[in-house]
Amino acid sequence: MEKLKYYIKEIAIFIVIVTVLSNVISFYKSSDLNKNSLNNIESTLVNKYFKSSNEKPLLIHFWATWCPTCKLEASNIEYISQNYNVITVAVKSDNITKYMKENNLTFKVIKDKDSMISQKFNISAYPTTFIYDKNKNLIFSEVGYTSSFGLWIRMFISSL
Repeated sequence: MEKLKYYIKEIAIFIVIVTVLSNVISFYKSSDLNKNSLNNIESTLVNKYFKSSNEKPLLIHFWATWCPTCKLEASNIEYISQNYNVITVAVKSDNITKYMKENNLTFKVIKDKDSMISQKFNISAYPTTFIYDKNKNLIFSEVGYTSSFGLWIRMFISSL
């Protein structure tokens, strides 16, 4: 019984350390992002899919079909897209329609074959996620994997 408690404690400590490190890495990577880009390309991204009077928060998610972390996170983005405004940008990706069908994904996708949109946001790693409140102010950005619960909490807070 003592060994079991010891291992549970060690696993808990490991999970806390990994969580803290991943958040520090994400914060570091997100410091280079262009966080004012939405205003520059709002007509391209937002108005194409949503009426400007829409008072819901917006999640913009940059991903690629060749990215293993993006594939793990795709179901989380799908879940969020059922209740919130979500636009995804598939960067340098081929066979997007096939990929979406094979993975049962229905979220909105903009193809960024030449990386023009991702360059405006200064993105160098995938996945990268931006969350804007209902007034289109950036409230959150992250580079790397985010859980469904983490995304939901951030979207809920940005709705307030």
